[in-house]
Amino acid sequence: MPRYIVERSFPEGFELPYGQAGVDVCRGVVGVNEDLGVTWVHSYVRDDRRTTFCVYDAPNPESIRRAAERNGLPVDRITRVTVLDPYFYTPSETK
Repeated sequence: MPRYIVERSFPEGFELPYGQAGVDVCRGVVGVNEDLGVTWVHSYVRDDRRTTFCVYDAPNPESIRRAAERNGLPVDRITRVTVLDPYFYTPSETK
């Protein structure tokens, strides 16, 4: 499954309720995503809370856009990425 980074802007700042209300919001997003074959892996929030960078596994960018629309979330940019993990990187032998 391809992996994507989704950049979102929140001009008024991103807020997620604490406690059960926040859990319910996240579960709702996950449920809508699931219907479209989209998996929310995790997100990063800038210190000013105006931008998020969300990691998704999805069949294509359009499925991410549809899920975002159904969840009432903005989408500024979708970028397909691959994982580079330095802890498991082994350089090839030199001759």
